[in-house]
Amino acid sequence: MPSDVRPTATAPDDDPYLWLEDINGPAALAWVERQNRRTLDRFGGDRFAVDREAIAAILDRPDKLPLIARRGPHLYNFWLDADHPRGLWRRTTLDSYRLEQPQWEVVLDVDALAAREGEDWTWSGAATRPGTHDRAILRLARGGSDAVVLREFDTVARDFVVGGFELPEAKGGASWLDPDSLLLSSAWNGDVTASGYARTVRRWRRGADPGGSPVLFEVERNSMSAGVGVDRTQVDRTVWFYDSVGFFDIRLWRADANGERPARLDLPTDVQVDAEYGWIVVKRRTAWTVGGETHPGDTLLGMRLAAFLQGRRDFTVLFRPGPRRSLQDFHWIAGRLVLSMLDNLQPVFELLTPSDQGWSREPIVGLPGVGLVSVGPLDIEASESNGDMLATVQAPLMPPSLLLLPAGADSPTLLKQSPFAFSTEGLVVTRHEAVSSDGESIPYWQTGPAETTGDAPVHLTAYGGFAVSNLPAYNPVVGKVWLERGGTSVVANIRGGGEFGTAWHDAGRFAGKRLSHDDFAAIAADLVRRGVTRPGRIAAEGGSNGGLLIANMLTRYPERFGALFCTIPLVDMRRYSRLLAGASWIAEYGDPDKPAEWAWIMTYSAYHQAVSGQAYPPILIATTRRDDRVHPGHARKMAAKLQAMGYDQVYFYEPEAGGHGYGKDNRERASFSALGYTFLREKIGWV
Repeated sequence: MPSDVRPTATAPDDDPYLWLEDINGPAALAWVERQNRRTLDRFGGDRFAVDREAIAAILDRPDKLPLIARRGPHLYNFWLDADHPRGLWRRTTLDSYRLEQPQWEVVLDVDALAAREGEDWTWSGAATRPGTHDRAILRLARGGSDAVVLREFDTVARDFVVGGFELPEAKGGASWLDPDSLLLSSAWNGDVTASGYARTVRRWRRGADPGGSPVLFEVERNSMSAGVGVDRTQVDRTVWFYDSVGFFDIRLWRADANGERPARLDLPTDVQVDAEYGWIVVKRRTAWTVGGETHPGDTLLGMRLAAFLQGRRDFTVLFRPGPRRSLQDFHWIAGRLVLSMLDNLQPVFELLTPSDQGWSREPIVGLPGVGLVSVGPLDIEASESNGDMLATVQAPLMPPSLLLLPAGADSPTLLKQSPFAFSTEGLVVTRHEAVSSDGESIPYWQTGPAETTGDAPVHLTAYGGFAVSNLPAYNPVVGKVWLERGGTSVVANIRGGGEFGTAWHDAGRFAGKRLSHDDFAAIAADLVRRGVTRPGRIAAEGGSNGGLLIANMLTRYPERFGALFCTIPLVDMRRYSRLLAGASWIAEYGDPDKPAEWAWIMTYSAYHQAVSGQAYPPILIATTRRDDRVHPGHARKMAAKLQAMGYDQVYFYEPEAGGHGYGKDNRERASFSALGYTFLREKIGWV
């Protein structure tokens, strides 16, 4: 009897597995339990246990790098370790932080809170009251979800404020307007867009009913979300409202100090904007004719905000893109603009100072020109910055370091460095380029033994979406369970990312998503061509949009891989826009409800392209039940369909918590990763 191949590209809505979209339905949970038991019985043995303990020890080690942000006189840090799996929100001073063993003051113990209240609390951040930082709006999630509970906390008394601000679980957050008022942008009480995010911004005064609080700003239901920010860098406070029309399009309104009388800025929607300290800088994705000049996409322009509001458009060009030169980020620090650039994947930073006589610029020196480097403010509140900056520096064989760039200093000062998590003896990092299906050169970074054998066990990963740049970073987990044992790790810069600017992203967007997947397959083939390995020894991993990538390697390029680890994935591209936050990603993939766009989407909807009788490599598909961003139904349905078609090397795993990640604490994250790497190593014959 023929196997059930539904749904198919020609009959995409004939889906026999819709019942698996019922996240907590009894039948679906029973199926998940059977799948988990099968996977853990098969791969949860001694090798898994050894890896889990090794990974957990790395994630929980007491001498790892504590990241910081300054709020008033204190440096705050959120810390996870084996004794505090849910974490400690703690603080110290800059002088103390410089010591080998800083003196930390615990502000909130999330483990103790969860035990006391009988809730599965995880930390999602805090918004402290500017100026005093004596009050905070805490964001607490259940099981690691995106949706959070908002609660007011006294950072001096280190306790929750009786009768203070409190809001039930929803996606979104709140900003302080003044000591007794919040700007609430939360998908709560019906204020929700089709993507599941906030549709309104309300002014919520202390003691008032949030549901009855006045709406200051509202967007259409088909917009992605409504947002708000408060600029205190000038004498007159300014409130900015944001209508995120789509993932890459935005409309901005400028309001008065109370968030009233908003006026929309005369700007295209495909822009990034930062307006602080009386200046405005704008980067448009596409070419822009303004002020009598035409600027290519990704050009950064700046001018005085007051002049812009008066109708002038005599911008100054602050950055021009090149074929492989892109602006990755820009932000203000104490009245100066920091530009973070990539020049053929090498990080470059400049500091620009505006004036009516022109913009001066100087390079930020003392930072490496390879690896993953980022520069940002030390202070959480822009109006309180004295110009101090922090830089984080890392590379595949160099653990992260945290450097302080004090205002006015000529060079950075090392504050802390993470310890080495794995042995780097005999390992080298090299850069290569593969030729994709259309002739484009695709960079990738290879870390492993200097000598090739033609049989290397390769771990290959990429993301390739949403203009996210995937730069070579220090991965202690892959280092410990793969590199230290003689394996090779490869990180790919496929199209759809932001490494080379908007054009690189757009080439792997919409119908171009297939090209992004071709890029990844080309790198797998190039590793074989170069004599590094053979197809059966290539293990590929990807999550979220990268999970869609891995699922397409299964259906489109099965002969190039030995095993696949597909995590928190999108795979049902027919229904993705109807599930949880999926509607917000139409700007990346297209709208499956429009026939012309479904025509290209269906070509990479792995759920519909999977057919019987193929030589698919073994695959482990894993998700988490509390992922309220990418619906767990994607992973469940893909596994169910493949198994129904007779593929016995398809495995599934779904822990109860974790959100859009691998677990709610380090122990759960270690288990998730260890299971995946145990599976990959066994299936490529490397045990």
